[in-house]
Amino acid sequence: MASEDPRDVMSGQLSESALPLRTKEAVPEGVEKTSSKNSKQPKSKPQKNKEPLAEKPKKDAQDTESNKETTSQLPDFIQKRNQLFDELKRKHDAEVLDKEHPVINVVLDLGSDKDGAPIPAMPVAAKAWESTPGSFLKHVDKDISSDVVVAKVDGKHLWDLHRPLESDCRISYIPFTSPEGRNVFWHSCAHVLGEAAECQYNCLLSHGPPVEQGFFYDMAIAGGQVVKESDWSPLESKASKFFKEKQPFDRLHVSIPDLKEMFGYSKYKMYYIENLLPPEGSTVYRCGTLVDLCLGPHIQNTSKIKAFQIMKNSSCYFRGDKDDDSLQRIYGVAFPDKKLMTEHKKFLEEAAKRDHRRIGIEQELFFFNEMSPGSTFLLPHGTRIFNALQKLLRSEYQKRGYSEVQSPNMYDSDLWKRSGHWQHYSEDMFVLDVEKKKWALKPMNCPGHCMMFSHRERSYRELPLRMADFGVLHRNEASGALNGMTRVRKFQQDDTHIFCTQDQITEEIEGLFDFLKCIYGLFGFPFRLNLSTRPEKFLGDIATWDVAESKLKDALNSFTASGGGQWVLNEGDGAFYGPKIDITISDALRRDWQCATIQLDFQLPQNFDLEYMTGDTSAKAKAAAPDEAREDGTGGLPKAPGPGRARPVMIHRAIIGSFERFMAILTEHFAGKWPFWISPRQVLVIPVMPAVNDYAQEVQGLFKSLKMYVDVDVSGNTMQKKIRTGQLQQYNFIFVVGAKEKESRSVNIRNRDDQETQAQGELVPLDEAISKLKALKKERRLLNAI
Repeated sequence: MASEDPRDVMSGQLSESALPLRTKEAVPEGVEKTSSKNSKQPKSKPQKNKEPLAEKPKKDAQDTESNKETTSQLPDFIQKRNQLFDELKRKHDAEVLDKEHPVINVVLDLGSDKDGAPIPAMPVAAKAWESTPGSFLKHVDKDISSDVVVAKVDGKHLWDLHRPLESDCRISYIPFTSPEGRNVFWHSCAHVLGEAAECQYNCLLSHGPPVEQGFFYDMAIAGGQVVKESDWSPLESKASKFFKEKQPFDRLHVSIPDLKEMFGYSKYKMYYIENLLPPEGSTVYRCGTLVDLCLGPHIQNTSKIKAFQIMKNSSCYFRGDKDDDSLQRIYGVAFPDKKLMTEHKKFLEEAAKRDHRRIGIEQELFFFNEMSPGSTFLLPHGTRIFNALQKLLRSEYQKRGYSEVQSPNMYDSDLWKRSGHWQHYSEDMFVLDVEKKKWALKPMNCPGHCMMFSHRERSYRELPLRMADFGVLHRNEASGALNGMTRVRKFQQDDTHIFCTQDQITEEIEGLFDFLKCIYGLFGFPFRLNLSTRPEKFLGDIATWDVAESKLKDALNSFTASGGGQWVLNEGDGAFYGPKIDITISDALRRDWQCATIQLDFQLPQNFDLEYMTGDTSAKAKAAAPDEAREDGTGGLPKAPGPGRARPVMIHRAIIGSFERFMAILTEHFAGKWPFWISPRQVLVIPVMPAVNDYAQEVQGLFKSLKMYVDVDVSGNTMQKKIRTGQLQQYNFIFVVGAKEKESRSVNIRNRDDQETQAQGELVPLDEAISKLKALKKERRLLNAI
């Protein structure tokens, strides 16, 4: 559980995780929302609106400080806010001019050319507090520079193109086509939407982050007014005007006292200032008439935005608390090219057709009910898919030396305190009072597996020990974050923990890469690997971290050398207890999903005093290091392993992750057209006349005896209607049988994915059909062909 920077709400980049909002409607498809309750006690909690929102401006009020003000009349709080920003900005600019501007060493990392060949690094002349990343774009090919959104300094820090550099550095450029570039672009567009909303409603803005398919902004409008669809066009017109004005995004660092003066009119901004910002203050950005709390970075100016559209609006709760204010949320999407907007609309149409929530109902796979929000009711056909996935994993476990275990669903809170989860995760757990003690439903299996490891003596001969668990897990996700099967409260996952020696880490990781290729290859998923290294706040000693990261890099390089593709380094993004590898798959719509994760953990083995016999009885016990303090709240130190004993390394790993989420991804990836081996409806037998019903049922029995899902339609419908119904239900094969087929003991096969067989199927002997379908199922082929 990596710790979160509470200031992330200011950046918009991670604000949904830092400040969850419980929406009053379903989250739109593709938007990932994280339930993360702020464990920090607020200094002051905003209450229900008891005071009126800012009154509308007097008739002649205008912002006279900017030459790019909208002609709309602005309320006093906006004018005063912007005047203070301008005063502070003038003071800051004067201070920068007074600074020394020494020569600094700047190197441009220009990546690759059109053909993929690396471009040599380019040193450029630069001065501190004067030169900007944008000023060097003249050295970049126009085809590349035109797509640049933001810069990255030293491979770590995203940097505004027009923000002066401060010291020696290496600069790379991030295009819109990259995830980071899109986030920055959409974050800037959210600010434009906020500016338009302030001008139209004189509202109080809350926050406006980028999300997976665009951005949104939350706001409170005077008098409880709600956003209507008829408001969209005026908002878009205002935004279009701002684009033409080429409004720059001006960055300024502001102290806490000045921030309170600047945003004192808004209890929402004051909540962020008082509870989420560090003592030294934070940055704000100005875009046109909008000044907002924000960590940035942003695009240079609004002229970069060529296409902008509002997609929907809804209501939500401030801070995700149903007892807090109800706000209005407006969603939008924008692009630097109008063609991209056209493509995006086509993508949304296709995504809507593939929506797992729609297909799940149509194919009777699952449903949800308010009696248990966030818990999937898997129907018989959905359970068939679940069981097929589980059977696949079990077969691989047997080949790869895994041992399946079962652990309790509920534990005494003392266990969670010892593991450290109570301190970091208790608000996301379902807590129960049992016999005057606190218990909790398990949100993960790792503490239970540690208990299993330690319940008796362990020898080095038993390592690596691979424990697999399909147990039910519960996490107390915010109601607004629930989204079909992609975000649920009750779920199961292919959870495994590997206990091994440090010398076995590389080999185990390489084995997991092979496991990934095996599973994802069956579904046609390409995947990417990202290594996240030691964060600023970490547990353990640096030497141990360095060894672990080195072993992970060795395994990744070996994977790349064997043709597995390049991996990406995310420095400082590891979990506090160890480095990790995140695996991202790409579906048929080229959407990225993170399902698998591989995490090294040195802390839990220490917290649970795990050890194994090394066979070296001459070894002396090592003293526990001060940085090995246990996180169970007792302040005690873990016991050092005794003579001839050592601490195992723990590897957390999941391949498909949550079964529910993976089923949702598969549903949309295949658009409900399941491969035969996992399909809940494999064969439909249709008799052309009642006289052959007995043969149709005989055929059904033969295939069912081979554990295939076969149905017979003996209804009174016409044959054409029966066939059409089978096609809509996505049966892989439809067997049409009549007198000729009965006499020759054959079947007329229509293949769902072969249009040539739809008009008139292929006549196949029954024995041959059985043989071919058995092979198709056993081989788990992706292509629906015999």
